[in-house]
Amino acid sequence: MRHGDNRSGLSLSNIVIRLGSDTLIDLSAHVSSGEVLTVMGPSGSGKSTLLSFIGGFLDPVFETAGEVTIDGVDLLALPPEARRAGILFQDPLLFPHMSVGANIAFAIPADVKDRRARRHIAACILAEMDLAGFEKRDPATLSGGQKARVALARVLVSRPRLLLLDEPFSKLDTELRAQMRSLVFAKVRDADLPVILVTHDEADAKAAGGVVHRIGPGGQPHA
Repeated sequence: MRHGDNRSGLSLSNIVIRLGSDTLIDLSAHVSSGEVLTVMGPSGSGKSTLLSFIGGFLDPVFETAGEVTIDGVDLLALPPEARRAGILFQDPLLFPHMSVGANIAFAIPADVKDRRARRHIAACILAEMDLAGFEKRDPATLSGGQKARVALARVLVSRPRLLLLDEPFSKLDTELRAQMRSLVFAKVRDADLPVILVTHDEADAKAAGGVVHRIGPGGQPHA
């Protein structure tokens, strides 16, 4: 597996995460822009713990070591809000009191101050997700697949510099899961973002391509 922190993209150098006497994560990797590193393991093995560490919201009960850089910038030295790590979870986590358009506009960076510009950005990204005209819809009226696409749109408009995927396809039915895999990984390549996917589903890893790092008993990285 490639690693180092002098290239563009995301570098994880000697990342170790422990809980008590248990080592959950022991990983070095480099994820170039537009590529996906998949971390696989059973439930409770520590996959999501790695994402929490990178995102900056890991419970201090864990002991950690190592370096995380993106394009040479020390990510761990930044507060969570400055790391610009876009995250997709199993659940879309849309704000129920906001319209679809407002959900997306909420994530647009503050330097876009003009309300019309923010509405235009939201409308454009919705159209890219085949959700044109959905701006005023109540999230409660959306299907599971539509909610997943709104969640993806919201992450992308936030201008992330990396994307963390925490089993985002696991609660979709088989057909929707395949559609969302194709959409997410296509958008990742278009946005040229380095991505870490955690999953227990072999089909997710196959769709993502790239290196797979397995954790838990007998786990080994492979291409």
